[in-house]
Amino acid sequence: MPQAAIEISGLRKVYGQGDTAVEALKEVNMRIQPGEVVGLIGPSGSGKSTLLKCLGAVTEPTAGEIRFNGETVYANGWRVGDIRALRRDRIGFVFQAPYLIPFLDVTDNVALLPMLAGRPNAEARARALDLLTALDVAHRARAQVSQLSGGEQQRVAIARALANQPPVILADEPTAPLDSERALTVVRILNQMAQQYRTAIIVVTHDEKIIPTFRRIYHIRDGRTYEEAGEGRAF
Repeated sequence: MPQAAIEISGLRKVYGQGDTAVEALKEVNMRIQPGEVVGLIGPSGSGKSTLLKCLGAVTEPTAGEIRFNGETVYANGWRVGDIRALRRDRIGFVFQAPYLIPFLDVTDNVALLPMLAGRPNAEARARALDLLTALDVAHRARAQVSQLSGGEQQRVAIARALANQPPVILADEPTAPLDSERALTVVRILNQMAQQYRTAIIVVTHDEKIIPTFRRIYHIRDGRTYEEAGEGRAF
């Protein structure tokens, strides 16, 4: 079996102690290959947000293991020395709102993370322009965020998530505010980028418009994951 980009084994998260303890994640197991986009769906309160926070190194799990490209990053405790560097360099984030920095232009919004990681400014901006070109928004490279449409802003947010070439991207309701056409465009872009850059992408969604596009889906219920084959319908 090829090495997974994301592998989660027996992940648990408990909030609180004693009689007030709440077990948000009870038994989470997932395996996602490089270049694969999977859906993560479940009702409110099922543990989706907690799982994303654990994978994104925002919240520390209680037990279990997380591996990125075969490297253990969590095993009953973090196994990396710099959690901030892990988030910056190994994990990309795409949110429901783009959260672009309004006083930076499009190129600098995408180039900022590589710059923070120590890349020379020229190299970081060249990387940003390559991604903007791939996402068909290079013509907006010098534009201010306020000049972009909602769909353009989301493309820039995807470019930013890819800027440090992370093995993992976590997308939290990335199509929720979009109409059907734009939602399917975003999903098509995520699939193209996943294959081009060999990035594993988890998409948390309630969006009925895009669920049929996934080839694999993880349902999360009562803190446990259940895998099923998706329709894999063309965009």
